[in-house]
Amino acid sequence: MTANLAVEHARQRLGRVGLGFAFAGPSAPASAWRDAAVRAEQAGFGSIWTNEGIGGGEAFTRLSLMLEATETIVAGPAVANIWARHPAVMQAAAATLADAHPGRFVLGVGVSHRFVVEASGQTFPASPVTAQREYLETMRASADSTVRPEIPFPTIVGALGPRMLELSRDHADGALPSSLPVAHTKQTRDHLGPDKLLVVGVSAILDPDPESARVTARSSPLFTMPDSPQQRSLAALGYSRADLADGGTDEVVDAAFAHGDAEAVAARIGEHLDAGADHVIVYGNFGASLAEQARVIEQLGPALRN
Repeated sequence: MTANLAVEHARQRLGRVGLGFAFAGPSAPASAWRDAAVRAEQAGFGSIWTNEGIGGGEAFTRLSLMLEATETIVAGPAVANIWARHPAVMQAAAATLADAHPGRFVLGVGVSHRFVVEASGQTFPASPVTAQREYLETMRASADSTVRPEIPFPTIVGALGPRMLELSRDHADGALPSSLPVAHTKQTRDHLGPDKLLVVGVSAILDPDPESARVTARSSPLFTMPDSPQQRSLAALGYSRADLADGGTDEVVDAAFAHGDAEAVAARIGEHLDAGADHVIVYGNFGASLAEQARVIEQLGPALRN
């Protein structure tokens, strides 16, 4: 089955840990994306990932720059916003990159967030799960009109809650949750079963001072985003409304973020892998410049190789 072949190839090529670049504002110049990709590959990371909103930076353009600048590293969007392009265009863009760079592309897709979609002038759906399922169905229906890559690429869904995880299991090749505790990774693997690809995003704060690291964590979208889906998932894990209020208790922050020195962050990544993740994407501070986020390469790379 093609989906299983896509997952098998991805597991062989991704390795254990990748590097994610997350942005809330304008993008960096093309030369900076090329440089970051080369540095990540030289540091031994298995993958590079970028997010996108609607405007300000386009995921497939960035990925094309990074793939062309490198030789072996896998790249993908985490995630490509379904409101930024028609599903047939998403399929065509993904297939083209997968064809140009065999075995080096993974497609992550997601429904984004209400405030992002509405700010673009579009209407956020009453049922994001239905919207995501219909989008995937239209993508698949358009596949015959696009190039067929020699090595099929997996499509994974940005999924946190049980209904979206069911969709990622039944209608895609796996899931891509992010910024949640190890317990969520374990639950997600149990939900997906052994045959689906599980890529987990981990927010890392390289700061040996726990108090200042927690201050940084509390300024992240997990706590500042309106109607944060991560907060809903934390509540489902048993955290109370009081635990999540006002930036969250220390226990919540420590569970949701990997912080400390490079060895401490590497240890948390290992916990997610032990809990069932096939691959972990490490993110630096959300919204920082590309150069600042790329410093994770120099700081974290040696600890991950040990």
